[in-house]
Amino acid sequence: MALLTELLPVSTGILLGVVLMSLLVVYLLSSDSQQEWKEPPGPKPLPILGNLLELDLKRPYLSLLSMSKQYGSVFTVYFGLKKVVVLAGYQTVKQALVNHPEEFGDRDISPIFYDLNEGYDYQVQGFCSTTGILFSNGENWKEMRRFALSTLRDIGMGKRGVEEKIAEETRYLRELFEQFKGNPFDATQPVNYAVSNIIVAIVYGSRFEYSDSLLKDMVNRANESSKLIGSASIQKTLSPQHCRGLVDCFLERKQNAEKCGDKNTLFHENNLLFTVTNLFAAGADTTGTTLRWGLLLMAKYPHVQDRVQEEIDNVAGDRQIVMEDKKNLPYTEAVIHEIQRVANILPMSLPHTTACDVHFQRYFIKKGTCVFPLLTSVLRDENEWESPNTFNPEHFLDEQGRFVKRDAFMPFSAGRRLCLGESLARMELFLFFTSLLQHFHFSPPPGMSEDQLDLTPAVGLILNPSPHKLCAISRSA
Repeated sequence: MALLTELLPVSTGILLGVVLMSLLVVYLLSSDSQQEWKEPPGPKPLPILGNLLELDLKRPYLSLLSMSKQYGSVFTVYFGLKKVVVLAGYQTVKQALVNHPEEFGDRDISPIFYDLNEGYDYQVQGFCSTTGILFSNGENWKEMRRFALSTLRDIGMGKRGVEEKIAEETRYLRELFEQFKGNPFDATQPVNYAVSNIIVAIVYGSRFEYSDSLLKDMVNRANESSKLIGSASIQKTLSPQHCRGLVDCFLERKQNAEKCGDKNTLFHENNLLFTVTNLFAAGADTTGTTLRWGLLLMAKYPHVQDRVQEEIDNVAGDRQIVMEDKKNLPYTEAVIHEIQRVANILPMSLPHTTACDVHFQRYFIKKGTCVFPLLTSVLRDENEWESPNTFNPEHFLDEQGRFVKRDAFMPFSAGRRLCLGESLARMELFLFFTSLLQHFHFSPPPGMSEDQLDLTPAVGLILNPSPHKLCAISRSA
């Protein structure tokens, strides 16, 4: 008993010490947690204007890229009253879109897109979203993307059937180029017509002549596709046994839903309209723009063009190039990839939004926050590319001249919102580019040097080349 009495103060002291240490640890952890999960830093916004005065509104991606060097790879900026979290650099963008696809996978839908959809919101099983694929969320996005992917695969996207359609279209485009007889011309419309015709063939089952006013309208006005969807000819010639394209397959699903009395079906006319419009915007606009950058860069760097043509001549000669040739054209493949990297046509990607509260890289990002995955910071990440601001096909070649993939090559974005037409775009770029380089040498107009060709992009969401003309000199002449 005496021994217990002697030990009690010691035990009490030890216990008190343990309690105090525990409280200190809890306090430190709590303090550290509050410090760790703060909101991303950024420039101080002005009332109403936010950070607009600090942004180059013609090329905001360059301002955001510069800000990332000051505030880090995750930072906040205000476009007026709109709060945006910017993700910069390959590692950060990949971590968000690939490792946290659910948290960062929703699309931020600006009020302008609700206006374009004529205020049409579709309520199904608790999900409210706009229509189509690019600018929708929830069940509508899942169902339309699933339908588009499966249907495009069924009708041959990325396979031999579509390859033949593209090969056929390259011949029509070459014939149009030949009509200029080596004189300077603007390739914008011819290239856009050709690339759009691939989407037309996939969506509707047949191509248009380049002189067709309907094709011209679709290229010039994306919403003109509604005329096709609402035309009596498509409805009257619909055959459930033979789906000529994506529209036929959609209409068949729509009819089946109506027969079953499914009033909540997502296969309705608004979804058809905006799904088709999305496919044109994502499939034709971007591919046509990249191809025009490719021709401009070949004229700008004739030594690269010469090497591509030498490789094509050695592998294919005069015959039609096919996808099977790709493995034997490593330099050409490297050039196409470098064109996509340097063209950087969608520098800020399309805006995302957080689907829930997110703890990311020591920062707290609230649910519903608009997020910009800054793709230009990925494609020109100084930690990933040896010469990020230079056109250098060697980025995609090893020491033996073999083509190598690069993880930081993300022109199609990544994660849940990865471009659903990526395989089609890759096939189109390869076949159109090689076919044109096989038959033509591209150069600046007479009296202009390569150095005078301007690589400054035009202003817009998609970075097109500034207006210019090139000469397409027939190599068989």
